[in-house]
Formats: sequence, C-alpha cells, structure tokens
Amino acid sequence: MSRCYTQITLADRRRLHHLVAAKVPINEMARQLGRHRSTIYREIKRNTFRDRELPDYDGYYSTVADDISKERRRRLRKLRRHPQLRALIIERLKAYWSPEQIAGRLLADGISLVRICAETIYRFIYCKEDYGLGLYRYLPEARRKRRSRGSRKPRNSVFPATHRISQRPDYIKDRSQFGHWEGDLLIFERELGHANITSIVERTSRYVVLLKNQSRHSNPIMDRIIRAFSPLPAFARQSFTFDRGTEFAGFRALEDGIGARSWFCDPSAPWQKGGVENANKRIRRFMPGSTDLANMPQRALNQLARDLNDQPRKCLNYRTPAEVFTDRLLGRR
Repeated sequence: MSRCYTQITLADRRRLHHLVAAKVPINEMARQLGRHRSTIYREIKRNTFRDRELPDYDGYYSTVADDISKERRRRLRKLRRHPQLRALIIERLKAYWSPEQIAGRLLADGISLVRICAETIYRFIYCKEDYGLGLYRYLPEARRKRRSRGSRKPRNSVFPATHRISQRPDYIKDRSQFGHWEGDLLIFERELGHANITSIVERTSRYVVLLKNQSRHSNPIMDRIIRAFSPLPAFARQSFTFDRGTEFAGFRALEDGIGARSWFCDPSAPWQKGGVENANKRIRRFMPGSTDLANMPQRALNQLARDLNDQPRKCLNYRTPAEVFTDRLLGRR
C-alpha cells in the first residue's frame, strides 16, 4: 500500500463498484485497490446513492459516486459561495495582509457571518480554479507552489545550541573587546527584484559596512562577507552575531574562510543585536523600502557607509565611528 495518499479516481470507483456488487469484504477491497480499509469504508459511506422515493435503486454506482464527491467539494468552497467575502479577501491580500491576519481581523471585527480560517485562504490562493489570479505573489514568501503542511524544517539543527547568543562571552556583550560585529539583511519591495543589502556593524565603534547582494541565498551572502572582511587583521573580525534568518545558514563558511565565530539571537528576538537594528533605522532614512537597487552600484553603498561613519555619536562621546574604528585598528584607545 502506498504511503502517499491520492484522491480516489473514477477508475478506482469503477473497480470498487464491481467489488461492492460482489459483496467482497472491506479488507479485500482495500487490498485490491491498494488503499487503507478506512478509506474504502468512508468512500462507500459518503458516496452511496440513496433515494427515499426509489429505495430499490439505492447503492454504490461509480459515476454517481464520482458526481457526489465532486459536488461535495464544490459545495465546501466557501469563497465561491460568498463572492463579497471573496472580493474582500482578495483586496486584503493585495494590501499584503497575511492569511492569518485576514482571518483574525474578520473574526475580531465580526464583518462576516461566515467563519474563515487562514487555511481556507491558503487553499483558495493555490487552488486550480483561482491560481491564475496570482495571489501567491502577495504572500510573505511569494511561493509559486505551496509547501505541504508541516514540511518546514526546524532550525535548531541549522543554528546549533553551541552558537546561541546565551553562549556568547561577556566581553562581546559589554563591548569591551574590539572586532565583534552584528549583521542583518535589509529587504526591499518584492516588485523591484531580489537584490538586498547586508548591513554589518562593529559593536565597539559602531562602524557600518554595507554590501549589496543579488539574492537571499546564504552561500553568496557569506562569500560576500568573506571577501569584504578578508583584508582586515584577525583581531578586527573575530565574530558575527546574526538573527535566525535562512540567509545566514551558511555561517560555517565564515569560520573556514576568515576564522570568525558566529552567534545567533534567540527565535523572534532581533533586539538582541541592537547595534545593527539601530544602524538599519539610520540607513532607512536614505534607503526606504521603495528603493530600486537594480542600478545602484556598490560604490554608492560605500559612500553612504562613509557618510554614516563620519557622523559623531553621543555613545562615543561625540567621536565618529570612523575615528574610533581607526584608533582600535591601529591599537590606540
């Protein structure tokens, strides 16, 4: 018997019709059709024809059973039976609301008498009849094909416990040692392409480095960091702290390439790398989410980084990050 479940087809129902007519036991029907006996039992129970006026014609007929099954599936599609609700959900999706947000708000506001859950909206987005609307483009991940439920892999194996931020030495936390960095990814509007920026900040000096990437794939991002930091002496690139985004899953390349250790924030706790989060706010003043990176060269990002590094900071006693970084690099305090 196959481990992968598939819907019963008309051909299966034709074979089942003959088996039912021959009064073959359920277990034998299941064996011959390669199905679980519960599947066969439910199929017969759900799709047997019954008519109070003509009880003599009651029974399991293949074509009738197929029609009953299709009608049930059509009937259960709430968003086909309620066009106004369907239009409202499409409007919210195009406003980049997630299915969970839409379902939760409909319930909270009591707008619709029909109860809709996030799973119903996902099925609507990816069903064959409505796939042509392209609503998947407005989802957070914008996947063309939906992953099976429960298929998301836990990230504990990707980011092991030995690299958690709780294991990070105190001299990194209190900024007493130079050469420890925090990194993050700045994402821009999806319609403008997949280009993004890695923002990296040295914890002691608040020195900013900006690197342009063409995608969110981890290996190219790590390679870009390695190329940018290789010219620095080892004491100036000792470690990096990231969040748990998949773009940083290739962190081991940093240790192999430049000997830098990686640390990772706890789940849903980006504030634990507050230095780069603060820098991102400054960067967004000049590069909002609507910025088109397609024609922006790396030298433009280098100039922006220089401008940020030349601004005096209160936390540095009004010295600039560039001044503090240079002094630490040269061994001066």
